Amino acid sequence: MGNKGSVAVVVAGLVLAVGGCGGGGADNADGTAGPAGSVGSAGRKSASDTPVPPPSEELVKWAGGVCESTLALKDLRAESAADLKEIRGAGEGDLAARATAVGYLFSTPSAVDSVQSGLEDLDPSGVPAADRMLDALRKKVNGVAAKLEGVSPAVALEDAGDEAADVDRLVQSLTPPKPDLPELTEKDPRLAAAYRKAAPCAPGWKPGEETGDPDTPDPTGPLPEAADGRNYAACSDGGCEVLVTSPADITANGTTVHVTVADEHVTLQTDGTVMQLGGTGGEAGFGNALKATVVAHNEDGAVLKFSTP
Repeated sequence: MGNKGSVAVVVAGLVLAVGGCGGGGADNADGTAGPAGSVGSAGRKSASDTPVPPPSEELVKWAGGVCESTLALKDLRAESAADLKEIRGAGEGDLAARATAVGYLFSTPSAVDSVQSGLEDLDPSGVPAADRMLDALRKKVNGVAAKLEGVSPAVALEDAGDEAADVDRLVQSLTPPKPDLPELTEKDPRLAAAYRKAAPCAPGWKPGEETGDPDTPDPTGPLPEAADGRNYAACSDGGCEVLVTSPADITANGTTVHVTVADEHVTLQTDGTVMQLGGTGGEAGFGNALKATVVAHNEDGAVLKFSTP
């Protein structure tokens, strides 16, 4: 009987102990009992409450570089599709269509090369998945750039539509690899913080906004003053900067160039060449004799600089 009694006491004690663990609430900071299932204020925080250290400047710069290159490719795909539509929609023998095709075949390889250069300048991010994504994007761009090396604007004078279509197919393939940068930020808090801080990753960002470079003409503002005004005779020696607001024939270093300015492009035509530049910063070469650069361009006209190579 004595043994049975001791067992009963032990069992009862166990029942009470279990009941105390499962049924009572946690004590509050003031010593009173909290509701059942609650955790006191001194309880451990969840992992989601752990603060994320600020991203390094290197990682922010890396994210910004990827975003800038990705945006450049997105704009290039849209512009390429629009140019191809214009080229295909023109009638046979349409000079404007040929000019568009020549300008397109001249400028597109350069635009891809520019993105390629920007991507090559990026150092590793230190985030393995992000670096794999960058390597895949580089591989895409490098492959297209290599294929565009053989493109000749002169072909557009004979077969504008087909040649432009081939180039556009290559350009449209330049989409971000999956998972892309925004998707990767969902899995890496440090990368997400860098993405939020990088100016080129912000919605609506445009190239040049964060630099505020005063030497870059505002495409929506007035044209800067041309050094030689409308004095096209100043170009005779091959060096000048002139304002063009209506069709003009400019002879520079022995080459006569017929210049017309539209809202979205500048067309330069010689006896055997037609080139169309998309706006500020565009360049056109005329053999070894002459180079033309669009200094500024808007709906009112363009400031052109002629020089010898």
